[in-house]
Amino acid sequence: MTDEADRRWTVGESTGAARRASVDPTDHDSTTRDRVLQLIIAEGPVTAAALAATLGLSAAGIRRHIGCLEDADLVSVHVGRPTGARGRPARAYVATDRAHSAISGGYPDLAAQALRFLADTAGTAAVEDFANRRLEDLERRYTPKVTAPDVPGRVQQLADALSEDGFAASVRPVGGALTVQLCQGHCPVQHVAAEFPQLCDAESRVFSRLLGSHTQRLVTLANGGHVCTTNVPVTRPDPRSPS
Repeated sequence: MTDEADRRWTVGESTGAARRASVDPTDHDSTTRDRVLQLIIAEGPVTAAALAATLGLSAAGIRRHIGCLEDADLVSVHVGRPTGARGRPARAYVATDRAHSAISGGYPDLAAQALRFLADTAGTAAVEDFANRRLEDLERRYTPKVTAPDVPGRVQQLADALSEDGFAASVRPVGGALTVQLCQGHCPVQHVAAEFPQLCDAESRVFSRLLGSHTQRLVTLANGGHVCTTNVPVTRPDPRSPS
């Protein structure tokens, strides 16, 4: 890819609807770079080796794309636990705030202004009521999609539904077969939720009802995490079961 082609790959073309309207389908480097960014958003922290294996590309090719994404301030290095015989840290990558903002556009700023106005004029209880009503709509739409007979199946169905709505969701098993984690690599309202955590609280309650299992929110994008992570135990009886 030429330097001129690299310059054409802008933040506005990085991902989501902004890219789909402007990417030249013959620009294979730009398309591949977008796939790399999408995976980092959904799976991060993720290593270059894991990205290469998923996309079927060489490690050198992945590093070139990551370098361009770093230059554009769309991804950054996340240093994890030491690995290997010499205890070298695992070099993995996460999406930056700029990447998330590029996906969300300007709507979060407008939403934050509206919620501040609501809080000032009607009080914090009105904000909580708004959060609950907003998530009730999500619950109505997702209920027909989350129907698996077991908790892990429902978690996967919920992740699929969230991904369709742009949350870049995935499921990660932890603790053997005892627990799974529902991970959301992107949140369209993460900056709004940082100021109004009622949005995250309402979402957690809806997840518990949809999954028929207690859930525990471990970290969120809104409070500085690289991904919204919800712990879901899978060994407890389903409270929705008649038995």
